[in-house]
Amino acid sequence: MLVLAFDSAASACSAALCRDGDVIARRYENMVQGHSEFLMGMIEEVMEDAGISFSDLDLLAVTTGPGGFTGLRIGLATARGLSLAGGLACAGVTTLEAVAAGVAETERRDATVLVALDSKREDLYVQAFGPGLEPLTAAEAVLPEALAATLGDPSIMEGPVLVVGDAGDRAVKALNGAGRKVVLSDAPGTPDAGIVAALAANRWSPEAPPARPEPLYL
Repeated sequence: MLVLAFDSAASACSAALCRDGDVIARRYENMVQGHSEFLMGMIEEVMEDAGISFSDLDLLAVTTGPGGFTGLRIGLATARGLSLAGGLACAGVTTLEAVAAGVAETERRDATVLVALDSKREDLYVQAFGPGLEPLTAAEAVLPEALAATLGDPSIMEGPVLVVGDAGDRAVKALNGAGRKVVLSDAPGTPDAGIVAALAANRWSPEAPPARPEPLYL
């Protein structure tokens, strides 16, 4: 299965081609703004690197947020345009689950993974996942000082807690200040299109094609 995935919703921009679970071409750049100038160029470059045409693709995948309004809309508009032009199914993956999946299985074993992303405001975009990446909480926008209370259920914070994301340091500081012992993961803090492709491919079923991706605003 050949999947083209891309992300422009957070503080990076990336595109990747994944064939049967293996990334065969990838571009990734950290950036706060300028996604609209880079995204299509990245997509064209990974297609050229792999010698792939759009007619070869089986699936598109794109991040749906939460994230920056402009970058998120750019990614979704690009995905919908390519989907319509190529008659391709398109799957959506949230930025939170993509960042959680970037934590190595060995690191997240027996731990809760708390993703904290920068909202470019005072609050953080957060969601907790189990060791198998099963969601434990809904995606929320939470002020750092309210984070401990939001995750107050002992079943959520039971055992080791790994914090990951480009706002992970802020979340760790807030939780440690509230007496909750957590550790900052060294995994990437932004979505990677290669991981977005893998997540979309794992969910793909020709009998139940994905619904059109919609933005997740918090």
